[in-house]
Amino acid sequence: MTSLLKLDNVNTHIGQYHILQGVHFEAKEGEVSVLLGRNGAGKTTTLKTIIGLTPASGGSVTFLNQDITKKATYDIANLGIGYVPEDQGIFGDLTVEENIKVAMRKETDESKEKLEYVLNLFPDLKKFWKKAGGNLSGGQKQMLAMSRAFVNDSRLLLIDEPSKGLAPIVIEKVMEAIVEMKKQTTIVLVEQNFIMASKIGDSFTLIDDGKTVRNGAMKELIEDDELKHKYLGIG
Repeated sequence: MTSLLKLDNVNTHIGQYHILQGVHFEAKEGEVSVLLGRNGAGKTTTLKTIIGLTPASGGSVTFLNQDITKKATYDIANLGIGYVPEDQGIFGDLTVEENIKVAMRKETDESKEKLEYVLNLFPDLKKFWKKAGGNLSGGQKQMLAMSRAFVNDSRLLLIDEPSKGLAPIVIEKVMEAIVEMKKQTTIVLVEQNFIMASKIGDSFTLIDDGKTVRNGAMKELIEDDELKHKYLGIG
């Protein structure tokens, strides 16, 4: 499969702190690439570096064979990268409809088709179309956040901790939605829930203390108990 995104020896500083100290991985088109590691390993910073919120201080980020390392966040988004932050980033005072319309860069036939697609994927959003985003449940807010990123012409979605704080039955719905979205876009996922990550991920990158320590097919990690124990505390 074609490599859509590539990080090569990425370093990122936030103030005086050297957070990423050599992150490298590739996201292949049509796959779910999962970033794994303990809390504070640098996974969220990696997503923020890709989208330009915490620009890399070294190394390179390449998307569709174009160097985006020093580009502004809005330019990166316009190239076709959607971002779903850990806190979901929805506007609590706006309705579901307004949240999605604000997120749409252009109201084209394609974006309208994608909107219809996500409303079928997440019927709750259609049901609460005129309801304020702040009044939605945690699961519904996550569905809205993912929909906002998806309705644009995004070749790549960066999704940070979609299962965080959700009930198991809601996590199942989110998993099903990500698998369905994978048919239309490529996904880089940060996820602490290893069961979820192992079920939907095609490949993995283990990050520890800001460095990539292992890449590979998800099947390899599932079968490697020693690696899971050492870097994820599983088993």
